[in-house]
Amino acid sequence: MRNVRPYDSEQPAKLRRRPKKQPTKKPDCGAIGEAGAHESAIKHVTGTALYVDDMPEPPGTLHMAAGGSLHARAKIISMDLSAVKAASGVVDVFTHEDVPGELDVGPVYAGDPLFAVNQVEFVGQTLFTVVATSYELAQKAVALAVVEYDVEAPVVTVKDALQAQEFVLPTHTMQRGNAAASVAGAAHRLSGEGYMAGQEHFYLEGQISLVIPTEDGGMHVHTSSQHPTEVQKLVSEVLHLPLHQVTAEVRRMGGGFGGKESQAAAVSCAAAVAAHHLQCPVKFRLPRREDMERTGKRHDFAFNYDVGFDAQGCLEGIHIELAGLCGYSPDLSEGIVDRAMFHADNGYFLNQAKVTGHRCKTNTVSNTAFRGFGGPKGMVAIECVMDDIARHLGEDPLTIRKRNLYKPGKDTTHYGQTIEQHILPDLIEQLEQSSEYWERRQSIQAFNRQNRYVKKGLALTPVKFGISFTAKHLNQAGALVHIYTDGSILVNHGGTEMGQGLYTKVAQVVANEFGVDVSRVQVTSTRTDKIGNTSPTAASSGTDLNGLAAKNACETLRQGLLAFACEQYSVSESQVVFANGEVQVGPTTLPFGEFCRLAYMNRVPLMAHGFYKTPKIHYDRENANGRPFFYFANGAAAAEVVVDCFTGEYRVERVDILHDVGKSINPSLDIGQIEGGFIQGMGWLTTEELCWDDKGRVMSNSPANYKIPTAFDVPRDFRVAIYEGANNEDTVFNSKAVGEPPLMLAIAVWAALRDACASVADYKMSPRLDPPATPERVFMAMQAAQQFVASTKLASENQESEAIYEK
Repeated sequence: MRNVRPYDSEQPAKLRRRPKKQPTKKPDCGAIGEAGAHESAIKHVTGTALYVDDMPEPPGTLHMAAGGSLHARAKIISMDLSAVKAASGVVDVFTHEDVPGELDVGPVYAGDPLFAVNQVEFVGQTLFTVVATSYELAQKAVALAVVEYDVEAPVVTVKDALQAQEFVLPTHTMQRGNAAASVAGAAHRLSGEGYMAGQEHFYLEGQISLVIPTEDGGMHVHTSSQHPTEVQKLVSEVLHLPLHQVTAEVRRMGGGFGGKESQAAAVSCAAAVAAHHLQCPVKFRLPRREDMERTGKRHDFAFNYDVGFDAQGCLEGIHIELAGLCGYSPDLSEGIVDRAMFHADNGYFLNQAKVTGHRCKTNTVSNTAFRGFGGPKGMVAIECVMDDIARHLGEDPLTIRKRNLYKPGKDTTHYGQTIEQHILPDLIEQLEQSSEYWERRQSIQAFNRQNRYVKKGLALTPVKFGISFTAKHLNQAGALVHIYTDGSILVNHGGTEMGQGLYTKVAQVVANEFGVDVSRVQVTSTRTDKIGNTSPTAASSGTDLNGLAAKNACETLRQGLLAFACEQYSVSESQVVFANGEVQVGPTTLPFGEFCRLAYMNRVPLMAHGFYKTPKIHYDRENANGRPFFYFANGAAAAEVVVDCFTGEYRVERVDILHDVGKSINPSLDIGQIEGGFIQGMGWLTTEELCWDDKGRVMSNSPANYKIPTAFDVPRDFRVAIYEGANNEDTVFNSKAVGEPPLMLAIAVWAALRDACASVADYKMSPRLDPPATPERVFMAMQAAQQFVASTKLASENQESEAIYEK
């Protein structure tokens, strides 16, 4: 018997009665700069927060499942769906022939058909959908399809794609000066390569949508999406409807991390096609296994470098080549590979530089956005270079990193943007001292000399992450603010809440503008019929954009209220103060609610629309030059690890983090993002291993065979601090974005593991250690270090023998 929900329309009335709700107090949240709880914190821990699958289902709701391809590359010879249609509970079956409008649902470029036509390009690509009276019956019916294929050999790896010159988009290059000549003329020269695997988003709430037909022939779409406007646009195109007939709504997501920026739309579009034909609500939820097999992930990246440097380890020239595994279609890969290229400098002055980015096409699911976009991949590549230079010169890697940091006179990036605020030198110096880096370095080296079978590693790595969408038009936001006559305030904006605390910060911004407690402010579901043409909640820009849009609306309202107060009480604007839930007008003090009622009675507008667009940014992609980022968020982490040389197993002993968030709006939320981002980054770099077979099937498709970090993986000694300093740019209260940058702090763990492996060779070489640095890879890196020692010893013995022979 299936579980019965209290609102299930199939059950008797007495079971459908809404359970009594106990009144819940909003979590306390202070003013700007004060720590406060997430606006849904109590709902999260008590289970009362509603996600799409928790919503009461409208009467007659049907459930959907999708039939996917069994092969990565094949022509479809025939497809017999008769047994599917005849299965128990099945109401209808849909294919590409049933789409009334556009078939392609690609977010930027074409290439993502809602249903496959004639051929398939990855395992799991949708062939048809089934609509049934229950989720279970729909899932069972899907398995009855009989499909005949003409199977072809797939392209699965980056190496295969490069050899075949298979790309989803053209190669792009960023260049400053003459890198080749500078590398060739440098006193020292190194080259190397590596491979960074992808990462599964593993959001707690999977991809899901509930689509309800409206009385005017449109659709109301409840979606778990970071980009409701894109869902609205693509549903309207698929159904051949004007945009105003489609409303997309998002109250919250159970995690997104980029996985719901573009790929949530296809789920809504498929459900919308069925809802259009059947004229009833349709819910489409992917089970975890299918979600992991059929949705995109963080891109794999291969990289190689050729670098020239002086005796101090300072770069004179470098060529970095990055190749992203994009999958079968472009999706967001243009911007993702661009972002990897932008961040191939991390915090370092590359001098004469050439950075090349390839977008490789493979017969795998189309990879997509992931926290950091492509930035982490470029950063790992340059941190590998810093380690290799240090080992070559016999220096500590931190020394080489500090010598190459951007500084006045060496502050122009390889894409032409000037670094205007040099935070990293001071931030790193503070972390060096607070983490006791040099004292620990000495004790770790002594430990490694005394212990043959257990080694320790230590690394301190920086982060410089550019904040803004690199697609300029996305850097805009709108907000709508209502003040009611009791003094309560309702806010709607274009950002989506996925657990990061955006709604909480926006509520704080609005409360601050009117001098009221945040409990007076309610932020409502993101809806495209309230705020149209929204940008995705991504690129760490949610608070920057939507917070300032809301602030702009509040300023309009305040100006109207100020003018009213001055006219009503014959005072100047300087005599009107909004504070402590009251409005002081000269000698008169009124509660905020009473003042709002008075304003209403005098026909003063109590609602306003706000808008914000990011200034200063521009980028000429043809010439690969400009200012794509409004500002940079910075940080650094020091990580210490201990490794078992017999097995490669390791433990992260201690992590010290100092991170730059400007003037924090809410330190509790910011520290939570720093901690969570770091742990997710550590998972990508250590335990989370995506496994594919040579047929293009993802083998790591469940929690049983894909290992995200658990509470036991959190460093035993975990110290997180916020760097004191306001943003020099005019952001919302001079704060800085904090969503994505902390993920890259975890590079320190990978570098520390590499440091431990290098200790086996007395730090004379840097063994290759491709992320994720699983125990197996760590063991192999240590074996490589031991082989280096053996070969060096043998070479030395041979030289001695030759010298004796000659003598």
